Amino acid sequence: MKELKPVLKKITEIEDLRRVAERKVPRMFYDYVDSGSWTETTYRNNETDFDRIKLRQRVLVDMDNRSLATNMIGESVNMPVAIAPTGFTGMMWADGEIHAARAAEKFGVPFSLSTMSICSIEDIATHTSKPFWFQLYVMRDQDYVARLIQRAKDANCSALILTADLQVLGQRHKDIKNGLSAPPRPTLTNIMNLMTKPQWCMNMLGTKRHTFGNIVGHAKGVDDLSSLTAWTEEQFDPRLSWDDVARIKDMWGGKLIIKGIMEPEDAIMATRSGADALVVSNHGGRQLDGALSSIAALSDIVQAVHAEDSDIEVWLDSGIRSGQDVLKAISLGAKGTMIGRAFLYGLGAYGEDGVRRALEIIYKECDLSMAFCGHTDINKVTDDILVKGTYENLKIGRF
Repeated sequence: MKELKPVLKKITEIEDLRRVAERKVPRMFYDYVDSGSWTETTYRNNETDFDRIKLRQRVLVDMDNRSLATNMIGESVNMPVAIAPTGFTGMMWADGEIHAARAAEKFGVPFSLSTMSICSIEDIATHTSKPFWFQLYVMRDQDYVARLIQRAKDANCSALILTADLQVLGQRHKDIKNGLSAPPRPTLTNIMNLMTKPQWCMNMLGTKRHTFGNIVGHAKGVDDLSSLTAWTEEQFDPRLSWDDVARIKDMWGGKLIIKGIMEPEDAIMATRSGADALVVSNHGGRQLDGALSSIAALSDIVQAVHAEDSDIEVWLDSGIRSGQDVLKAISLGAKGTMIGRAFLYGLGAYGEDGVRRALEIIYKECDLSMAFCGHTDINKVTDDILVKGTYENLKIGRF
C-alpha cells in the first residue's frame, strides 16, 4: 500500500476528516450527510450511547500476533467492518462511489452500493475487481425493481441488502431548507456556496456523473432532473411488508441482508425470512427521531436471534465513529458492523485517500483497544471487556 501523503499523516481521528469535509463539500451535501430527522435526538444518541459504554483495561497479557480478521456472510474481511450503502455519495467527491469501492477493495472490507448512488452498478463493476454488495430500495414500479435486481446479478454482486426502514421518508429539515438535489440547482445561494469550494467544482467538471446513475435512463420516463424529482417523490413503496421478502429473495437467488431492524419481534421475522444477515440500524437517525440508538437495541436483538437458534448474522450500523465503537458492538454480540458517515467524511475530505485513511484509523483504534482489553483475536471478544453497569441499562437510560 502506497505511503500516506504528509497531510493525511496528521489526520488521526474521524473527527479530523469531518472538519476537513465540512470545509470542502458544498453545504447541501455536507448537511445531507451530517444530519438526522426532526430534532436529531436519535442521530446524537447513536454516538453518545457508545461513549457511555466503558472498557476494562487488562495488563500483563501477551498482546503479540493480534488479528481483526473475520468473515461476514462467508466473505473474508480484514476487520468486521463494511462500508454501508449511502445515497448521494458521488456528490461528496466526484465519482465518489468508485473511489470508496476502490479503497474498500484495497483495504479488504466489503463495499455496498446504494440504489440512490450517483455512480451506477455498472460503473462500480467496471472499476473494481472484487464483488460488491448492492442495496435495494423497493419502488412501486415492480418492473424497474426486477430489472435493478437483474443488473446487480449481471454485475456479479455477492449480496443484496434490502433496506426495510424507508417505506416512507423521515423529514430532514436541512435537506428541505437547502433544496437538496443532484446536481445542485443553479440558485444564487448555491452558486455563492460553490464559489467557495473550488476543488469540488474542478473535480465535478472532470466527470459526467452528476445524478442518480441507477435511475436516470433505467426507470421509465426518467430522463432529466425534473422527471427524476417527480419519480422519486412518488416511487418509494409504503406497502412493502414481510410478505415481499420471500419474493425478493427468490428473484435475487443469492445472499440477502435485511437492514433496519430495531426490535426483537422484527429480528425474529428476519430470521424466519431466510435472510443471511440482519443489520441493527435506525438509518443513522434519519428516519424515526426518538427511536433507540442502535447500540442500545443490539443486545435484545442478539438474544432474540439466539433464542431462535438461527444462523443469521447480526450486524450493527448507525453511530460508529471509531474503532472502539466497532469493538464495543462486537463485544455485545454483533458479528459485523457498517460505517456510513465515517467513510463519507473521509471521501469528502480527500477522496479515495480519505476513505482509506478512515479505514486505517478505525482499524488501528480497534486493534489497540482490543489489546488493552486483554484480547488478541476479534472473534473471541465478549462482553467481559466492558465495565458492568455501563451498557446493561442503555435501553432505559439509567446511569
